[in-house]
Amino acid sequence: MAVRKFKPTTPGQRHKVIGVFKGTITATTPEKSLTVGKRSTGGRNSSGHLSTRYRGGGHKRKLRLIDFKRNHDGVPATVKSIEYDPNRSARIALLYYKDGSKAYIIAPNGLEVGQVIMSGSDVAPEVGNTLPLSSIPVGTLIHCIELRPGQGACMARSAGTFAQLTSREGDYAIIKLPSGETRKVLLTCRATVGVVGNSDHALEQSGKAGRSRWLGRRPHNRGVVMNPVDHPMGGGEGRQSGGHPRSRTGLYAKGLKTRSPKKHSSKYIIERRKK
Repeated sequence: MAVRKFKPTTPGQRHKVIGVFKGTITATTPEKSLTVGKRSTGGRNSSGHLSTRYRGGGHKRKLRLIDFKRNHDGVPATVKSIEYDPNRSARIALLYYKDGSKAYIIAPNGLEVGQVIMSGSDVAPEVGNTLPLSSIPVGTLIHCIELRPGQGACMARSAGTFAQLTSREGDYAIIKLPSGETRKVLLTCRATVGVVGNSDHALEQSGKAGRSRWLGRRPHNRGVVMNPVDHPMGGGEGRQSGGHPRSRTGLYAKGLKTRSPKKHSSKYIIERRKK
């Protein structure tokens, strides 16, 4: 995929860099049976109280029901179209299974319309196929990885990301995640072969504040411009540094470890993201 730059005819166009749909997106309307309405909360909880600030507005969206489990074992599926999804950075692919069912999946890089892909333990480790980690060759680049068997993909799902299966130890596979963390995952967990598509998403620039409003992001206030009653970094005569960067609740924003040292899953982490 390529990106598109604009001539600086206006201040908003000067720095705008957006993705190109032509040649990558093959369908403009989603599959009706796999879409549901998405209700916008505006950052409010079930009681109507504002629990997350700086959210609201934005364009209306529809949720595409993504098949993260890929449990149609042994049934070949044909890629019908590659589509845009407003709810994620990656592109999605519409599959038509041989048994008549349909499903959306995260589209890996190199997936083409008309290609046949499958899932299961006895499937070839080709791009788009989903296999248990025990059936994937060591060194393969993978994405959409399960953390627990049958849970569904929860790691390496955003545009351009991938993990690498580095080795195996007993019942576990050693995986290097996109963050740099190395951890153990059960061999019975599934993963999809390949790299998530739309890798040029990292090159995009909004160019103007309005594009953030289209995404439902409202203007964000800095803590140092608030009063002391509203934020620990607020107040002071004239402009102050604000002290140590911290959150609205007083937790340090840089360097403070928030992960519990007694967390059960820590024993599966071989090397942390931050060295």
